[in-house]
Amino acid sequence: MKIRLNEETLELEKPVNIEQLLNQLNRLQPGTALAINQIIIPRSAWHQHQVQEGDDILLFQAIAGG
Repeated sequence: MKIRLNEETLELEKPVNIEQLLNQLNRLQPGTALAINQIIIPRSAWHQHQVQEGDDILLFQAIAGG
């Protein structure tokens, strides 16, 4: 299955949820936010949300400021 993560094409060997994907990539960190196909996915749903063929995932660090 092919997906895009931050503009980089990745090929996954098996279906995974968001939490599993970020664990595999060592990118599961506090303050991380994520959008799939331009829709923000709440962190509380990462363990349920399955990554699909062709998903375009944007992973970024949330920054607080004023």
